[in-house]
Order: sequence, then C-alpha cells, then structure tokens
Amino acid sequence: MLPPVRRTAFVILALTVAAAATAAAGARPPLFTAVVDPYAISGDSSEAAFAAIRGVGAQFVRLPVLWSQIAPVSPSEGFDASDPNDPAYQWHDLDSQVQEAVAAGLQPILDINSSPAWASPLKIGGAGYPDSTKLAAFASAIATRYSGASPGIPRVRYWQLWNEPNITVSLLPQFQGGSPASPRVYRAMLDAFAGAVHSVSPSNVVVAGALSPFTVNYSSVKSVGPLKFMRELLCMSGGSHPHPTCSVRLHIDVWAHHPYTSGGPFHHAANPNDVSLGDLPKMKALLGAALRAHHIVAPHGLGFWVTEFSWDTNPPDPKAVPIALQSRWTAEALYQMWRSGVTLVTWWLLVDQPYPASSYQSGLYFHGPPFTPASRKPTWTAFRFPFVAYERPGGVFIWGRTPSSSARVVRIERRRGGGWQGIGIIRADSHGIFSARLNVGVTATDWLRAATGSETSLPFSLTQPPDRYFDPFGGGG
Repeated sequence: MLPPVRRTAFVILALTVAAAATAAAGARPPLFTAVVDPYAISGDSSEAAFAAIRGVGAQFVRLPVLWSQIAPVSPSEGFDASDPNDPAYQWHDLDSQVQEAVAAGLQPILDINSSPAWASPLKIGGAGYPDSTKLAAFASAIATRYSGASPGIPRVRYWQLWNEPNITVSLLPQFQGGSPASPRVYRAMLDAFAGAVHSVSPSNVVVAGALSPFTVNYSSVKSVGPLKFMRELLCMSGGSHPHPTCSVRLHIDVWAHHPYTSGGPFHHAANPNDVSLGDLPKMKALLGAALRAHHIVAPHGLGFWVTEFSWDTNPPDPKAVPIALQSRWTAEALYQMWRSGVTLVTWWLLVDQPYPASSYQSGLYFHGPPFTPASRKPTWTAFRFPFVAYERPGGVFIWGRTPSSSARVVRIERRRGGGWQGIGIIRADSHGIFSARLNVGVTATDWLRAATGSETSLPFSLTQPPDRYFDPFGGGG
C-alpha cells in the first residue's frame, strides 16, 4: 500500500492523466488484430484453433481461399461460374471454416488465390494470372455464397484479392521486356474483382495489395518492389510529391501490406522501393497522393491494413530473434504500425510449425500440445496486451491496448525491488487504446508494465536495445 502522501500524489496524477487521455480519445484510431494460420485451422483441432485466435485478443481471422480447389478441375459445358449453387462448386471446407470462425466471435477476411488452370491464360508451376472475366464470375459466386442470404451460411464482408501479387511465386508474369508487368495484370484483376464483390453488396470491403515487402532478383524468384509496384498500379510518380502519370480509378476500400522486417520495429529496408516496418509512412503517403488524385475511389475512406507479419523465435530456431527480444519487438511493432496509420494487424502464425522440418517458427504458441497456457510464448502476451514505454524529457511516454480492445481502467506500474509500484491510472478509449505522457521521474534502468483487471502486460525496459539484423524467418528465410 502507498504511504498517505504518495497515495495522494498518485491519485492527483491518475486523475490528470485520465482526463487528458479521455479528451484525446476521440482522435485515436483503433488497432484491430487478426491471425492467419492455414495449418492450424485446417486440422482436427480447427474449432479449438479459432477459439485460441479469439483468445489472443484478435477480432479477425484471415482465411486463404484456393479458388482452384473450390472450382471444378474441368468444368462441364453447362457450368455456370457465377452461380454459387452450381453443383460443380465444392464449398464444404470453406463453409466449415467460416462457420467456425464466426462461432468463435471472429470476422473472416477471405483471401482469394490460385486460379484453376482453365481460368488462367498463363499457368506455370502453380502461379500465373487469372482471366479477369472468369475471376469476376467466381468473385460474384463466392460473394453471393457468403452474402447472408443462404440459411446457415454466415455473412462475410471482407474480401482480399491475392496474396503478394508482386512476387513470382504468386503471380506471373512479373516482368515483360525488363519492365514490371504484374501491376498492370493486377489492376485488371482488381477492377474485375472489386466490381463483382461490390455489385453483390456495396457494403462489402475489398482489400487490395497484400504486397511482399522486398525487391527480389534471384534466378528462381523475382519480385517488383512494393513502392514501384504501387506507383505502376496507381499511375503515380516517384519522389516526395507524387503526381499522376496516367489516368486510372481503382474502387477499393483497404490497402494491405506485409511489412516483414530484417531488424527491429523501427528498421528501414535497404532498397528504396521496399517497405519494412520503418517505411510504412512512405506507403501511407503514396496512398494519400493517389486518393487526392482520385486514382483510388474509396467512398468510406481508405483503410490501411497489415494482413501478414511476424518474426520467428529462438527457441526453437537458433538463427531467429531471441524470444525475449522478439516479444518486445512485437509490442513495439504494434505501436509502430498504429502510429503509421495501420488499423488492423495480422500475425503469421498461431502455432509454430515443427522445427527444423519447417521454416515457420513465428507462432504465438510453441509446437506441441496445442493451446495450453504452458505452450504460450511471451509473444502471446505481447500481442494480446501490447505495451511500450519510452523515456522523454520530464517523464515517460506510454502506449498500449487492452486485451479486450475495450474501454478499461489501466494501471501503469514501475518495478521496485521485488514488486510493482503504481505511477498512474489511464482510461483506455472504446477501442482499448491508451497513451499518455506521465510526468514522473524515471531512469533508463526502470521497467514499466500496464495492468488491467487480473492481466498484466510484459514488463518493458526503458533501456532501448540496439537494432540488430535478423532474417524474419530465422534459418529458413
């Protein structure tokens, strides 16, 4: 218990901080979270996986949709690709995933990928690009299937077109005659897809982009850097003041990116066309210029999302980010994305894949008996209850989000001896976001944490660790 004098000072500080936080609450954007894990949601424990995704505080789940597995391999002469009730379509597996996601309290984001061979003018090694007319027909069918009009089939509002269309493993061709071709191909796809999805319901949300963050030029894999891809797609120039270079109008609702980073949360990519965490403001600025030029048409405003992101951990991957550092980086990454204008962040994966057989060890749970408290990584807490604190002149700046993403009273505590001492009370806004500058004496050796109800964030050191290079996929990247 605090002594009387210190308790009075604490209450005054608490009321001051709470008032300032409440006054600013209306101006704060939300930060929703999601998880994508095609492995966990497709096995026998899929229902438990969706519950675990909701349990980590996520409100959304990204569901990869393989068009080639839903559509017939060789359509018959009477096949109607725009009719979801055509018997050649196989919806059962996706129906089950959508139903389980919604039952767990999650909003599905359906991510359409992988055209069947008969719908693609070019198909090499699983990649290629779809015929726009056939893509529109499938988009109409799937959006109608999940329009809420069919008994027992939930309504889906969020529709993402393709995963990383700026890299050869997802879409071909990337280049023609040495110049980028994928932006032009993707633009035609996007026009067809958005038109079909919006025609089923104007309230449907079309998510575009979802770009790979790096320029790649290997013999087997090549990509167009994300900013270069965007400038070509949106017909915008480079430079600090982008201007139109041609005429285009894309009807989209959200732009998404995958800002994997070979370093910490404030790290910049080496290539000027690449976008890691520290470069998100450049992408946001280009989107703003395209909006002002009316090259993007978004009647309800353009959302900015991250639909895939993570770092692998050590353990189990000895070449990945040490797990204590990775958990700190996770909280800082959520803050960095939020302050860069991102309103939804999607983590890749829920559960580690087996090491070393797989290169993916970025789960919120270790591989093993699934979804037990003992198998949670510290990352689980950092993602569910992110909290950061930075020393500032005369005090400390803090930011976080409550585990419930809802208005709560949050107690800020400082480590003292073997316990924790309260230094302020903050009221989180309706989305659970809280931030404030606390006028309290701190030093670089202090550790702070946030607490609400029975939950506490991970302790956060005011000593900022140096940026370090790590492949985000550890030894398997």
